[in-house]
Amino acid sequence: MTESGDTMREIPFETVVQTVAGLFMEANYVIGADITCALRGARAAEASPVGRDVLDQILENNQIAREERVAICQDTGMAVLFARMGSDLHIAGGTLPQAVDEGVRRAYAQGYLRKSVVDDPLFDRVNTKDNTPAILHVELCEGDRLELCAAPKGFGSENMSAVKMLVPADGVEGVVRFVVDTVRAAGPNPCPPVVVGVGIGGSFEKAALLAKKALTRPVDQPNPDPRYARLEERLLEEINALGIGPAGTGGTTTALGVNIEQFPTHIAGMPVAVNICCHAARHASAVL
Repeated sequence: MTESGDTMREIPFETVVQTVAGLFMEANYVIGADITCALRGARAAEASPVGRDVLDQILENNQIAREERVAICQDTGMAVLFARMGSDLHIAGGTLPQAVDEGVRRAYAQGYLRKSVVDDPLFDRVNTKDNTPAILHVELCEGDRLELCAAPKGFGSENMSAVKMLVPADGVEGVVRFVVDTVRAAGPNPCPPVVVGVGIGGSFEKAALLAKKALTRPVDQPNPDPRYARLEERLLEEINALGIGPAGTGGTTTALGVNIEQFPTHIAGMPVAVNICCHAARHASAVL
């Protein structure tokens, strides 16, 4: 029972496990409609013949993955999952972290997805052989629903990401310089065309989380604040002017989109994080 006397809603542990497993397989097999549309638009606008050929190959690869239910990329990512869990919800038979790890374990075994997680980051680096543990971000909210967003993240692009502790005096121009310079330094390594997630505000770790979460927003949905929406447009224009191009071969399509998420911060700071994602911007969602 809840404090108000209402009955707590229960979801079976196995239901969560199966949902998580399905989401990670779906995210690795099927690219979202927003990315497909952006790739087609980029193909039509790309000035470089080589760049157009690369974009054709990407579109063909994505179609094959979707139709044959095989992984879009050999790097099937470290399992990242965002969850919004209602306070009137209970998972019967286990905890949310247990269910997520079991779902990831099944997805990467049954879905023939590469297992890329090592147990110790510095010394042993022995593969865990099931792609667990997952990285789980939980937000508690009102209600009795469980919202899940699976976002497997490959490390060719993750390794190109960065956080910088700017100060308020750096302003908009400081943010633009940092974001564009980060993408410039990444060059061909994150498999462009990329999607760029930007987190502004909060603290050191909050900015990074905002940038990662920004990558789960469709690239055709601008920030609801028109000021940040204009900044997204400016950053996309300046990034595409770098000339890195599809697969780093040169051209006018280096990024498919720039998504910014913002959060209140301290009077003395302005943390900014850039989380770069390759064109396989994988994410899949479900509500229980």
